[in-house]
Amino acid sequence: MPDHPSSPFARLPDPAQFRFNPKFALGILGAIILVTGALTCAYQVPANSVAVVQRFGAWLKNVGPGLNFRLPFGVDSITIVEVQRQLKLEFGYSTPGNTNPYQSPYSRDDLEGEKNMVTGDLNAVVVEWVVQYHIADPQAYVFEFREPPQTLRDLSQAVMREVVGDRSVDEVLTIGRQEMETVSL
Repeated sequence: MPDHPSSPFARLPDPAQFRFNPKFALGILGAIILVTGALTCAYQVPANSVAVVQRFGAWLKNVGPGLNFRLPFGVDSITIVEVQRQLKLEFGYSTPGNTNPYQSPYSRDDLEGEKNMVTGDLNAVVVEWVVQYHIADPQAYVFEFREPPQTLRDLSQAVMREVVGDRSVDEVLTIGRQEMETVSL
């Protein structure tokens, strides 16, 4: 009998009498796995988006907006693609507070290099432009290109530099702007 029965350690069982119960340990482990799996099964797709569901990295299906379920523990992975939103990429300038991470990946000094171009008659010109796009096929968007927004950004710069390089400074600044727009498409 302990000397001080009111101490908090007086009610603890004797460690020598402790017995490991494997069924109890497996039950606790199973409960943890079950709760973790249940918490990772449900996901929500926003109203303007589509989720591309992949099972072990291969395309399984596209699902629309709302609450959906998937297999847990990395069996199914989800990529959310905004298909009803008009996206844009800005070149040569940056709008403050933009929401597209690929819209302006450059610092202020890099923007100068992005918008400075040389025309076909070897004159320097400053060109700022915007590319607006929307995603029509989410499956192709996810699987056909590596880093699709960056690929579109690089492609747009290459096309614009080629179009500007094929024209004189007068065409770039005045009379050829409409033609440049249609050729760039």
